Amino acid sequence: MAFLSRLDISLSGMMAQRLRSEIIGENIAKATITRTENGEPYRRQITVFAEDLPYKNINIKNFSRGKIIGSPDFMKVFEMTLEQRRSRQTAGVRVIEIVEDETPFVPVFDPTHPDADEEGYYYLPNVDIAEEQIDALAATRSHEANFAVYEAMLTMSKKALTIGK
Repeated sequence: MAFLSRLDISLSGMMAQRLRSEIIGENIAKATITRTENGEPYRRQITVFAEDLPYKNINIKNFSRGKIIGSPDFMKVFEMTLEQRRSRQTAGVRVIEIVEDETPFVPVFDPTHPDADEEGYYYLPNVDIAEEQIDALAATRSHEANFAVYEAMLTMSKKALTIGK
């Protein structure tokens, strides 16, 4: 039942989207923090996804006149038979990094604010609540799509088992 290992793909997608949702929630919760440990306002966090390949060091530089230029590991996988590829671990998605958004902070003029600079401005985090809500909706929809694939795979596997009766 090697095809059941394909469930890992949708499971990895669900886990990645769950982490993305947690980061979005943290961004919303900290949208008004004007000073952190480093003295700056909170900086929005972004999750970066990558394909979680079952083989390492794949680096396709470009395609040139029909010839694939890449690492020797990629060429080995490319030249494998279909049966050899099926026997490898499944791929999926993973969060490779959580980076800080480098967009500028939002200046607010209020000379009475405790975090105001000498010109009377203090700075709010670069978190846009509307953008975070849209990202949260996208993460939710992606999670739901991965769950639907997971359920479909389970249903197909149950049907396949009943065929043999």
